Amino acid sequence: MTRPTTHAISPFFIVSNVDQTIAFYCDKLGFETRLQEPDRSPSFAIVGRDGAQLFVKSGKGKSPLPNSTRNPCIRWDAYVYAPDPDALAVEFAEHGAAFSVPLKDTHDGLRGFEICDPDGFVLFFGRPK
Repeated sequence: MTRPTTHAISPFFIVSNVDQTIAFYCDKLGFETRLQEPDRSPSFAIVGRDGAQLFVKSGKGKSPLPNSTRNPCIRWDAYVYAPDPDALAVEFAEHGAAFSVPLKDTHDGLRGFEICDPDGFVLFFGRPK
């Protein structure tokens, strides 16, 4: 019997403004809008790039709660596996993305960088060294 497989996981972020979030991920990080509801002034969207994707929804009175606001020792809200983080960092920089932590080898055996989105969610893009 063959073991069933999974291929991706999609974090779900409550955001302050879905339009702003879509613009950030698409303009700065090269994601695409895969779904948005409704078409104008969306309250829900899926943005993705290759196998990575995020679900985002406006909180309707709920504030975004990134990990770092709850516990500064747990900074990342999502880890995005990137086989070539060096090339990805160059691409993001060319599109004006600001790095909250620059490209480097981490103390825990990874190579990558952090990007903080408009609501403070921290994504690490990288791979094991």
